Amino acid sequence: QSSSFFPRSLEPPLPSGMSPVCVPTTRCFLPRVFPGLPPAMQRCFSLDVPAPLLRTQSYVDGRWLPAASVFPVLDPATGREIARVADCGPAEARRAVEAAYRAFSSWKQFTAKERSILLRKWFDLMTLHKEDLAKLITFESGKPMKESLGEITYSASFLEWFSEEARRVYGDIVPSPAKDRKIFLLKQPVGVASIITPWNFPSAMITRKVGAALAAGCTVVVKPAEDTPLSALALAELADQAGIPAGVFNVVPCSKEKTPSVGQILCTDPLVAKISFTGSTATGKVLLKMAADTVKKASMELGGHAPFIVFDSADVDMAVGGAMASKFRNSGQTCVCSNRFLVQSGIYDRFMDKLGRAMDAELRLGHGSEPDTTQGPLINARAAEKVLHQISDAVSRGAKVLRGGKRLDGSFVEPTLLSDVTTDMLCLQEETFGPVLPVLRFNSEEEALAIANASNVGLAGYLYSQDVSQLWRVLEAMETGIVGVNEGLLSTPEATFGGVKQSGLGREGSKYGIEEYLEVKYVCFGGLKP
Repeated sequence: QSSSFFPRSLEPPLPSGMSPVCVPTTRCFLPRVFPGLPPAMQRCFSLDVPAPLLRTQSYVDGRWLPAASVFPVLDPATGREIARVADCGPAEARRAVEAAYRAFSSWKQFTAKERSILLRKWFDLMTLHKEDLAKLITFESGKPMKESLGEITYSASFLEWFSEEARRVYGDIVPSPAKDRKIFLLKQPVGVASIITPWNFPSAMITRKVGAALAAGCTVVVKPAEDTPLSALALAELADQAGIPAGVFNVVPCSKEKTPSVGQILCTDPLVAKISFTGSTATGKVLLKMAADTVKKASMELGGHAPFIVFDSADVDMAVGGAMASKFRNSGQTCVCSNRFLVQSGIYDRFMDKLGRAMDAELRLGHGSEPDTTQGPLINARAAEKVLHQISDAVSRGAKVLRGGKRLDGSFVEPTLLSDVTTDMLCLQEETFGPVLPVLRFNSEEEALAIANASNVGLAGYLYSQDVSQLWRVLEAMETGIVGVNEGLLSTPEATFGGVKQSGLGREGSKYGIEEYLEVKYVCFGGLKP
């Protein structure tokens, strides 16, 4: 089945003069190295981004600064180096925190309208440069270009949304029980926020946090994932062009080796008032423990293990479309990605047949810059190994591989469809973060809910049914922070994003997202004469 996932036609040759040599500068011309894949995939790809947007130094206090060493950024599709980025350590992180702390004293004095205007300028610049920003995402994360463009639109939308919410931070006037006093509740920014973001949405996970923080009047230090620092640094360049004052937005990239020491500064420095992290539950727990010593506010968007329930009354075509969108976006590397597919017995066979046909027709593996590509590589070899381990475990316990099931060269893994799945398999017990779609057969609503809720995490969940009463029963009973009802794509800046159980703390996006960066101050104004 695997051959159906590959593109059917050759791409046009490179223009003359393009050399297939990796040069970590503004233009990198990279050979495509996919031994074992079809000849149509053997061609060169180039990261062609204007110099101002391809930044490789840290951005602190409005200046671009080098570090004592650098670390490589690789294209996960080819394994080739595309840039070398400043490898910041604890000293650089501390300087960034101090710069943010100094800037906070003036930034919090900006009016809400002034902050709103600057965020809107930043949004406009992101929109203007969306093609180049999308190229950075594709080359450093492997995401298909169409999805990268979608992420930039999504990312920019948070700056637009919070530019508007900045002017809607309202306090309260509370009726006083005494005639000689007035009661006011004021909302004020918490201070410096440490922003620690993942690689799977290297632009949007920054703006979703930073847009809210800056709108509230906070200043930030961003530590992007070591795999994808280029998107964060490009955002810094555009923030500078938009007129965001020095020290308000700082970026300190670092390698995997230096991440623990940099993270410790960002989570323990007394000048930091707030941390916001998106990543694994295990890492989130470590950061929370570090932040506890200085009692910092914390937002945590952690792991997911989303159930996707399809009842007998569901529109099967709609459910298949939702499954495809939810599972295979970013090759299954999203925190709200459906992980456990539960399909009722009455439509199980029909669902599996249509899903397999949809995978054959719609999925194409390749480099993200190819227009036909829908499935890029996983972020690295470790990710591919984890996915293969889950497939092997499932097969050893009786699952059948209906599509895919193999690892290709590098970190490419075939989109995989598994049937006859049971709850004792790893793919139903732990988050996959890859293109594996395991389907379990169930008989009753009660059985489906018991399986869906048998997890210590609860970020997103999905259900398909045409029975309105059933929809309400199940959506209310699902132990998740987000529910998609007959819909597989959920994220939007207007709505909250966050989970329950060990999927995290707090909410991002929506009118509630800005509250995570505000404190409520009670003012009792006494001595008034009636």
